[in-house]
Amino acid sequence: MDASISPLYPSHRCKTIHLVTHGQGMHNVAAKKSLKALLSPKLFDAPISTLGWQQVADLRKHVLASGLLKRIELVITSPKSRSMSSSTGSLGGEGYVDGTDAPHLMVEKAGNSDRSAISSLNCPPLLQLALPRTFGIYPCDKRRSINEYRALFPSFNFALIENDDDILWMADTRETNEHVAKRGMEFINWLWTRKEKEIAVVTHSGFLYHTLSAFGTDCHPSIKDGIRKHFANCELRSMVIVDRSMLGSDSATTNFPGKIPSGLDLPSDVAAEKHQDKLTPN
Repeated sequence: MDASISPLYPSHRCKTIHLVTHGQGMHNVAAKKSLKALLSPKLFDAPISTLGWQQVADLRKHVLASGLLKRIELVITSPKSRSMSSSTGSLGGEGYVDGTDAPHLMVEKAGNSDRSAISSLNCPPLLQLALPRTFGIYPCDKRRSINEYRALFPSFNFALIENDDDILWMADTRETNEHVAKRGMEFINWLWTRKEKEIAVVTHSGFLYHTLSAFGTDCHPSIKDGIRKHFANCELRSMVIVDRSMLGSDSATTNFPGKIPSGLDLPSDVAAEKHQDKLTPN
């Protein structure tokens, strides 16, 4: 066997994750002019820009054309306006038309945008989680209260967000890269507690970069670089994570045990040899 080929793993020990970054945010626009601009209070919970919405629309076309949207069983989103707007626009339901009575996924003009309302019709569940984000110093990284978000994104599931206010963001301390990477691994491990086999994660480039820095050490350098490189705005990368430690509890749903044969199920030449041994007197 070629040593460069990965070993086989049972499919029920694998999970596909589609990692997505939000569309261009207003803080991304400001940072191109000056990094100091990121300290501006005006960038609190920075929404996505006009270009960002176009990026979201382009991603939407891709996930529809590829059939990906039909396979995704769950969307996990960081609790920020730009992440929720991006996940809604790319992986959510359709816009409202006559006769549509599905609950709102995003209300009209949410996130300081000029966007029409988006319905929750035929879209996967969207779950909020605090883990996939970064914290500290920059107002653009601070979230609004959950009650505010509920009014803007009514069909999102906020049950796993414990506090209404953002108690994790710190005005005078930036989370270290090492801590982001550690929390990223906690997030990857948490994914194994989910029953879904194909999950989309809409989050931030910094979080993904530091989380993925732990992976790819056993791969060809080009593959490792592909895993670890920075994400562009509204970029999607599909990856497979493998549970080699029995962390998950899933059982195989497609395996079938077959029937127990009456004799040894051996290659014909081996079976013939064993049969001859039985005929040979001691």
